[in-house]
Amino acid sequence: MSYNSNNPIIVQSDKTLLVEVNNALYTEVRDKVASFAEIIKSPEYIHTYRISPLSLWNAASSGMSFEEIIQILEKYSKYNVPQNVIKDIEDNINKYGKIKIIREDEDLIITSNDSFIMREIISYKVMQKYFEEKIDDTKYKIDENMRGEIKLSLIKLGFPVEDLGGYIEGKKYDMSLRQLTLSGEHFFIRDYQKEATDIFYSDGSAKGGSGVIVLPCGAGKTVTAMVAMDRIKEETLILTTSITALRQWKQELIDKMNIDEDDIGEYSGEIKEIKPITISTYQILTHRKTRIDEFTHMNIFRKNKWGFIIYDEVHTLPAPIFRAAAGIQATRRLGLTATLVREDGKEEDVFSLIGPKKYDVPWKVLEKQGWIAEAQCTEIRVEMPEKLKMEYAVCDSRKKFRIASENYKKIDIIKALIKEHENDKILIIGQYIDQLKVISNELQVPIITGKTKNAERIQLFDEFKKGELNILIVSKVANFAIDLPDASTAIQVSGTFGSRQEEAQRLGRILRPKKGDNKAYFYSIVTANSREQEFAVKRQLFLTEQGYKYYIR
Repeated sequence: MSYNSNNPIIVQSDKTLLVEVNNALYTEVRDKVASFAEIIKSPEYIHTYRISPLSLWNAASSGMSFEEIIQILEKYSKYNVPQNVIKDIEDNINKYGKIKIIREDEDLIITSNDSFIMREIISYKVMQKYFEEKIDDTKYKIDENMRGEIKLSLIKLGFPVEDLGGYIEGKKYDMSLRQLTLSGEHFFIRDYQKEATDIFYSDGSAKGGSGVIVLPCGAGKTVTAMVAMDRIKEETLILTTSITALRQWKQELIDKMNIDEDDIGEYSGEIKEIKPITISTYQILTHRKTRIDEFTHMNIFRKNKWGFIIYDEVHTLPAPIFRAAAGIQATRRLGLTATLVREDGKEEDVFSLIGPKKYDVPWKVLEKQGWIAEAQCTEIRVEMPEKLKMEYAVCDSRKKFRIASENYKKIDIIKALIKEHENDKILIIGQYIDQLKVISNELQVPIITGKTKNAERIQLFDEFKKGELNILIVSKVANFAIDLPDASTAIQVSGTFGSRQEEAQRLGRILRPKKGDNKAYFYSIVTANSREQEFAVKRQLFLTEQGYKYYIR
């Protein structure tokens, strides 16, 4: 067995990788490993990654080969890479592309060059309803309307499908990117935005046109989508997380694209418009009168001959939208996100129904290039007050978490941080409304929650942007798609258990480039030696993978 003590990786036979943090090669290795493995633990000195079938299929779909992955492992491993791991990587990464959906004449065909694979998949009872006609041992005609269901069923059986079935032509709409924004600034596309769009669009071929672009918050995912709209030039449906995000999209489109404002429609709880470019929210699409009724507005997918559908913050996609996506696989689809992490484990659904990961860039790479702010993450631990200790000791786990999260001693820390950052724009973010109301009263600072009326919400955000307001308290409504470019400090006082995506999104609220030193500060206040502290470690996993280190106070 060869041995190189200077290398940072130990590859284990259970397909986990142990990576030494205090190693000169760690930063270089971290970004390479993250392209085909997922982080599962991040204590101080050794980080643990896992190689999974889905992580390998995403790597394969983005162009990474078996040889490249093995070369990385062999170059940076302390010991020989176990043979069973090499074989497992080869088997899984080569599965992507073994089964394809293609179009022959007017027919949709599922095919594989390996007749044994075809024989295996048609033998599954769950698959037999999808096959309409046998053409030969390697080809079967399938139902056009079952395209998404077939892909979803096959990935659950361990077979990722490469979909080359092509797309319908939507209604044409002539739009283009401006050279000067309406505000008079020169508008240019960053290299990584162009590269991401080139890979997604793939010259208009069936190899492109569906998939996910992963970029950090503040890195211009909206602009990247606009570049794709400019390429496709067909009527477009944009789905996003809230009415605030909807209106920010509309402002961005008007500012940066040659689109008549009257051609941009809002489909929300307040307005129901279908225009060539229509922006809606997941909330309105999943609205129904009772739990057994049909979704009132889901027919938006059929109200126009869309040529392109954009799913903003695709990692938050509700289950009913997945079901709708299954029926529109012949429409070009772009998912935008800062992290493919889903707390509900539906990453395979995103892969099958929206598309595989097409482009990803490490956050620290864009930070080094100055495209996002340099962020310092700090966890501040506070003691549990004596009067709460007995209640905490005797309650269940969920209640323990809430007591620790709402620890009133956090208010003193908030005041100290505000003093420390008195010249900054500060967001105070939390999970529990009662806690945020107490903080709001104590600091005499306005608060935005899910119940805040849209007009008031927009006014407060506007005052914050203009500098008329330097501190703003926000609930979970600020987790996604809120454009606050001048916010440079975030203080997180409570969160949703161990949600990695929430942690990433909250940091993202302060990552837009800053004038001057281009620095941002992210504080998480947690109760020491509590359930909250345990969950804080899980919350930090994704950002640790991206290269962020949490300093402990």
